[in-house]
Amino acid sequence: QVHLVESGGGSVQTGGSLSVSCAADEYTWRSYCMGWFRQATGKEREGVVSINPGGVVIRYDDSVKGRFAISRDEANFTLHLQMNSLKAEDTDRYYCAANIDGGNCFVPSEFAYWGLGAQVTVSS
Repeated sequence: QVHLVESGGGSVQTGGSLSVSCAADEYTWRSYCMGWFRQATGKEREGVVSINPGGVVIRYDDSVKGRFAISRDEANFTLHLQMNSLKAEDTDRYYCAANIDGGNCFVPSEFAYWGLGAQVTVSS
């Protein structure tokens, strides 16, 4: 069963902006927390930002603070990530995930549901 579907991403030059979105089913939308993670080929998946059902941001990774913004569209059960001032090191595949059981909201292993990801490529 598909719970999360990402869209958006793409390619941009350094300093540009992109956004990714994640459509969830209603059950998944009510999760303990949701978040965005990213992973480059051959590297471990890392947390970017997580948010609780009330729309309160739990945590941004230091590398994206002030540049990325997460938001929830309650009417459409959609999670958004706006990415500004992009750098080459932001190039990764970005995944939306939902933690349905509680626990840590920034550790990938705590998240049960994952989308297939959306590629973000930043060129200099």
